[in-house]
Amino acid sequence: MDESARSQSRQRRSTQRSLVYSFALILACCFSSTSLRAQDWVKTGTALGVEKVRLAVSDFKPATADAQNTALLKTFNDTLWNDLDVSGVVELVSKSFYPLQVPAQPAEVNFIAWNSPPPNAAMLAFGNLGVAGGKLTVQGWLYDVKNIQSPQVLGKQYNDTATDAAARMMAHKFADEIIYRLGGGIQGIAETQIYFVSDRTGHKEIWAMDYDGSNQHQITRLGSIALSPRISPDGTRLAFSALTKSGWEIMMYSLELNRMISFPHMTGTNLSPAWSGDGTKLAFSSSRSGEPEIYVSDASGANPHRMTADKGPDVSPVWNRKTNAQIAFVSGRTGLPQIWTMEADGTNQQRMTDQGYAVSPNWLPSGQFLAFAWVRKYGPGEPGSSDIYLMDIASKQWVQLTHDGGRNDFPSWSPDGRHIVFQSNRSGTLQIWSMLADGTKVQQLTFTGRNSQPNWSFK
Repeated sequence: MDESARSQSRQRRSTQRSLVYSFALILACCFSSTSLRAQDWVKTGTALGVEKVRLAVSDFKPATADAQNTALLKTFNDTLWNDLDVSGVVELVSKSFYPLQVPAQPAEVNFIAWNSPPPNAAMLAFGNLGVAGGKLTVQGWLYDVKNIQSPQVLGKQYNDTATDAAARMMAHKFADEIIYRLGGGIQGIAETQIYFVSDRTGHKEIWAMDYDGSNQHQITRLGSIALSPRISPDGTRLAFSALTKSGWEIMMYSLELNRMISFPHMTGTNLSPAWSGDGTKLAFSSSRSGEPEIYVSDASGANPHRMTADKGPDVSPVWNRKTNAQIAFVSGRTGLPQIWTMEADGTNQQRMTDQGYAVSPNWLPSGQFLAFAWVRKYGPGEPGSSDIYLMDIASKQWVQLTHDGGRNDFPSWSPDGRHIVFQSNRSGTLQIWSMLADGTKVQQLTFTGRNSQPNWSFK
């Protein structure tokens, strides 16, 4: 081969390598952009896709010399910081960047010190707390420190008995006010509740806690097994399933009366009640006609109607609370459990997941996404973990939120659509965890006993 031929051969090989490299680069960019797009549509759909406001939150200062101030200030400051930190709508400025002098009153705000580096804050939350005569008073402000001429965005005063619970509630209220104004007019969740199952008393009973894991307290005392708590949209009633002398029944607890209230006895095994978004209907699974099927009744339990009639169990219904026109559920009609949807009258039944083992659907309040637990690799010799996924209902596009962190199940949406609570054994025992709806800001909420099946209040 002469030198000209060898040169042409080298050029061809170089061109082929360039084409292969370019193709690989294009593929990498495609996969990368697909991943980014997936995260983008999740963030956009959950109101997490907006630019976060850079917020400084100075520790509130004592307004009186009362001995209770120190402990109550710590409770208030810690609660306020955590509420804002996990909100998903602000970027908190590290306290190590703060000026030495922090304000307790508007006249004490040094705008240049806060809006310039290193804090470089856009907003500043500050205020004071004081106890006098057993009464607690908190004054709080939110300032736009870039707007020296008209800085005040928010000014609030709260009064209550001087207790730790009151200081915590005041911090929740102030945080929600800030989140509402900086988060696009969506109500915050700091005053919401989470209901769950706990065995810490020796029996599986229904418990409740604040959204951040504080104030955990027992609701039911049946001395049996209670599962699947579901709070009504108005927050007054708690539906759940319990093992009684006659079998598995749907039970109802009044949070206004603090006692059980009557609900019709139904034959067969009755499980997983779910409220419609308007509170007028209940969906549940019942084997009254043989295999477990989905039924819908009035909120009182009257007028039950069968919605499914296929071979294989149908369980775990959940309503699209925005429209009240669709129900998602779990069906074993094709073999392993899969997520299905149907109209509220039982028509137009569609399979949403196409493989593995999918359970525990829960609808985003806006109706756009389903959260659920999915074992995508399932079967002999194919180890797989149960993780939390989101699926866009219209496109069936999905994204995985949890990764390699034990078995994760029973996701439940916060009312603002920015957070998800779920159960996981990642810490060694089954506990309740929360995270932002993009999978970040994961926090453990329970630590005592085994805790499972969380359900976030509607408001």
